[in-house]
Amino acid sequence: MRYMMLIYSKEWEGGLPPEKREQLKAAHRASIDAARRKGILLAAEPLAPTSTATTVRMQDGKPLITDGPFAETKEQLAGYYILDCENLDEAIEWATRIPTSCKGGEGCIEIRPMPGLPRDD
Repeated sequence: MRYMMLIYSKEWEGGLPPEKREQLKAAHRASIDAARRKGILLAAEPLAPTSTATTVRMQDGKPLITDGPFAETKEQLAGYYILDCENLDEAIEWATRIPTSCKGGEGCIEIRPMPGLPRDD
């Protein structure tokens, strides 16, 4: 089963200090490399800051476009991993390896199964 690990973390005004940013990048690289070696990594990407977001809502059949994220929250969607795990237990174990996973109250990982779209066979 494919699982998406949605990474939520605090956005740092002005960005992370360079040393912390490099530590975080190295930790993500290690997690990604471990998943790649196991053969379960399908994708992993960071997202640009929420200041670059555009939200589209439909109102009376017309798109209503606004700058910024859909909701104002303390933690923002920062990136994702997609892993092909045997089951939810394995997905949880991998989520604990993602560097921003609820350490120090600075973020969390939401795990969502990806069952795929129905096929017209």
